[in-house]
Amino acid sequence: MALKGLFRKKTVQDILKQVEKNNADGHNALGKHLTARDLTAFGIAAIVGAGIFSTIGKASFDGGPAVIFLFLFTAIACSFAAFAYAEFASMVPVAGSAYTYSYVAFGELIAWIIGWALIMEYAVGNITVAISWSDYFTSLMDNIINNLNHKNHWNLQVFADWVQMDYLSASNGFKDATALMQSGKSFENLSVGMQAAYTAWTSSPVFFGIHLVADLPALFIIILITSLVYRGMKESRNASNVMVLIKLCIILLVIAVGVFYVDVDNWSPFAPNGVGGVLKGVSAVFFAYIGFDAISTTAEECKDPQRDLPKGMMWAIIICTTLYIAIALVLTGMVSFSTLNVGDPLLFVFEKLDLKIMSAIIGVSAVIAMASVLLVFQMGQPRIWMSMSRDGLLPKKFSTVHPKYKTPSFATIVTGFVVAIPALFLNLTMVTDLCSIGTLFAFVLVCAGVLVLQNRTDIPRGKFKTPYLNSKFIMPVLIIIGVVFAFGYNKKATTDFMTNETQINNSADIITSLNKEETQKVYEYLVSIDAKNSTTETPDLEQLLSQYQQDDAKYASVIAGLPIADSIKFESGFGLFKHKIPMWIFLIVLMGLTVWSWKENLSLIPLLGLICCLYMMAELSVWNWIYFTIWLLVGLTIYFGYSRNNSKLNIKEA
Repeated sequence: MALKGLFRKKTVQDILKQVEKNNADGHNALGKHLTARDLTAFGIAAIVGAGIFSTIGKASFDGGPAVIFLFLFTAIACSFAAFAYAEFASMVPVAGSAYTYSYVAFGELIAWIIGWALIMEYAVGNITVAISWSDYFTSLMDNIINNLNHKNHWNLQVFADWVQMDYLSASNGFKDATALMQSGKSFENLSVGMQAAYTAWTSSPVFFGIHLVADLPALFIIILITSLVYRGMKESRNASNVMVLIKLCIILLVIAVGVFYVDVDNWSPFAPNGVGGVLKGVSAVFFAYIGFDAISTTAEECKDPQRDLPKGMMWAIIICTTLYIAIALVLTGMVSFSTLNVGDPLLFVFEKLDLKIMSAIIGVSAVIAMASVLLVFQMGQPRIWMSMSRDGLLPKKFSTVHPKYKTPSFATIVTGFVVAIPALFLNLTMVTDLCSIGTLFAFVLVCAGVLVLQNRTDIPRGKFKTPYLNSKFIMPVLIIIGVVFAFGYNKKATTDFMTNETQINNSADIITSLNKEETQKVYEYLVSIDAKNSTTETPDLEQLLSQYQQDDAKYASVIAGLPIADSIKFESGFGLFKHKIPMWIFLIVLMGLTVWSWKENLSLIPLLGLICCLYMMAELSVWNWIYFTIWLLVGLTIYFGYSRNNSKLNIKEA
């Protein structure tokens, strides 16, 4: 196979000619209905959803009030990437987003890889949002049913736990709950989520040894949204605009009411888990921003894409960042950050403060807000497939446009199935991380594409161009500042990283790894070292062991003395190093980018976008990189088995 053929490129001129031809004969042409205001609304619809109503809770739990700095950093990184997207969208105003841009900048193989990654972004992202929507919907319905029962002395049944939870969450929650109860923790002292998972698993029907646990509300909302997207862009736009208006009003109401219940003592300590705790929420916080790139998939349906797409992206990011920071400060001020590790944090906070009317309003608005995110993502996915199909990389059926509704009909239906089935079984954390890594990879390539094309004179430029700042001297200075900070202000963490220093596992991980015999040994040891003998009154090993974590030296001493294998107590050697592989990849690439910027006088903004997005990828676990690599290998198998030979560029060459 000739290597040259793998990197054959489409020209901007050919792409624009094909769009003009489609518009002229009406064949495969999409309806043009969108303005800058509509695009901004789509961006807000996509960004203000699961992030602000769901994943912000876990991020605040990990980072404390200092999570606002992570929102700010992520917004800046996304703004850098948005400049690159906007420049490409102005240059190549067609559906396809990063896939089409990569076809121009890097060639067919990279375009296929990015298109395959975008399938993960939109499909897995919608699975995440559907699961979050289901959490809020079932919580809202349970509250309504319980109130009706109490008020009217009815006996209506709430949703069974096993029809409102995914299979993996129930299975994993049951295992962890069993281990903790075996170590002495009572069922009542388990977290609410773990109690629900345990109940779902134990109460579910079992056929041939398989527990039937599935998230049916998630399936319902995906079917409903897919039907709306199939119906037409104008209808989708109108529904999105209404939902955006409603949720913006509700969020402003939450901020206005919540600010009166803020206790500034809850902001101390501001960063309880340090920089590491703040960065731990990278995937959750970044997931909150991924919607802005979905705007670029609607380029062919814009009235003036070269002017309106850049405006829509930038305004969406600015508005949403302001809202995120305000909400994070209000949430962490109303209650302690340590209580926010829940799937519905806004609802949880107002229920905890017994503000029943507000919690009801939030429950309803969250259901609307996340439905609007689903709407935007379900629009984006089919348009990626349609673009790939037009190029011959997917079967022709995927580029079918409905004659009446002017939407990619077949691709929309397939998207519904691809999202609906996994939503029944996959858990929130896994799909959030997978969605984030696929999106970040797309952002990295789009930023790199702008850098590759910056000095090309044969590319027609659009109305928008990223402001140019020469990074030749700035990049080395930034590297030096980074090194000084790492070794001057964060020396221990840096040296531990470089030397692969053995790490002590936290108490929850240790306790849930023990068998019954090991649990008894640990309990006897804790009794023997407890001068106050409080362990005889409180046989909850996870609680007893975690009390020593407040003092690092004491905790290390206690863990070292536990009569269990070191592999349970510590993480070391390759088992520890493998988690650092993504960060080492980032550091090596960073050095290469610095050399490249020196030689080629690269533009600073897209270069910073590339670096920031790659850094956030490095903060994700090595398992996400492994799963993502497997996904890409599956995609490459399809490419070499079907797409390469059926590519229109290949047919043209032949």
